[in-house]
Amino acid sequence: MRIANNYGVTNQIRTNLSVLAANRGWCIFVVMYIKKIAPTLNCGLDLVGEVLYGKWKIRILWFIHIGNLRPSELQRKIPDVTRRVLNVQLKELEDHELVTKKIFPVLPPKVEYSLTDFGNSLIPLIQSIGLWGEEHEERLRRVILKQIVMLDSDDTPAS
Repeated sequence: MRIANNYGVTNQIRTNLSVLAANRGWCIFVVMYIKKIAPTLNCGLDLVGEVLYGKWKIRILWFIHIGNLRPSELQRKIPDVTRRVLNVQLKELEDHELVTKKIFPVLPPKVEYSLTDFGNSLIPLIQSIGLWGEEHEERLRRVILKQIVMLDSDDTPAS
């Protein structure tokens, strides 16, 4: 598909159409985002980064591990995540074979996620990262808050 932008430049874009709903002869299609730059996969850290990149993915995996299987439960556990971002990151985790999605044939639709064996293999690492964060909580809070204060002071207009 070719689309012209505001500057008259034509960009080649790829689209991935997914059927969102089908009923009585009509369908709703959603254009999903496709990465434009191929990932760098030179080492194990690159591979892990590619799979776990995303602000909420580690928390999503952890909360599924402790029994929050439905998207609404995950949203309650992570109130800052939007429903769209949650769905995108769950789809990416599913594509990376870390979680499986089960759709129950009931109305209203019911969906549950569970960790695969591959996803379960990450839980000890996630737990270790959490313990490291708790062990260094004071220092981490200090450096994070310092960064926020510096960013806020940059936004303050000069008198």
